[in-house]
Amino acid sequence: MTFHFDYEADKQLGFDYEALIEKVVTACLDFEACPYETEISVLLTGDDEIQKINKEYRNIDTPTDVLSFPTVFYRTPGDFSDLEERDMDCFHPETGELLLGDIVISVDRALLQAQEYGHTPEREIAFLTAHSMFHLFGYDHMQEEERIIMEDKQKQVLEKLQIFR
Repeated sequence: MTFHFDYEADKQLGFDYEALIEKVVTACLDFEACPYETEISVLLTGDDEIQKINKEYRNIDTPTDVLSFPTVFYRTPGDFSDLEERDMDCFHPETGELLLGDIVISVDRALLQAQEYGHTPEREIAFLTAHSMFHLFGYDHMQEEERIIMEDKQKQVLEKLQIFR
């Protein structure tokens, strides 16, 4: 598994965020039974930068906690069964790793939400990572039924890792 981390936030998290994110990503990959080695990019930034990205890519001019940019299109969320047959572009040409996509997390928003929800920054970063990973697997939460499925998956992964509110 290949990770690309960039930390551009002004505020510091005060814990080993790379190890935490890798642990959550691995747990999500295992939960969804991803059969491939993967490559993922993670950017931790501040509210100003994530607002710019949100405006550019989603036409929403406000900061958000996390953005997900999947590189894989799934016919059914989390179904990896036919990727090699229909989309070789989603695999790194040299390593063969599945290029899952990019995760962008606002450290400012994560710290604020941890305080608002009464849990640790570690728990909030873990939640945002799990949330983003399920987007990278093709899940969404636009419909109520989709939201319930996605939230249940996130909850199961975090509970398995013993990361609680």
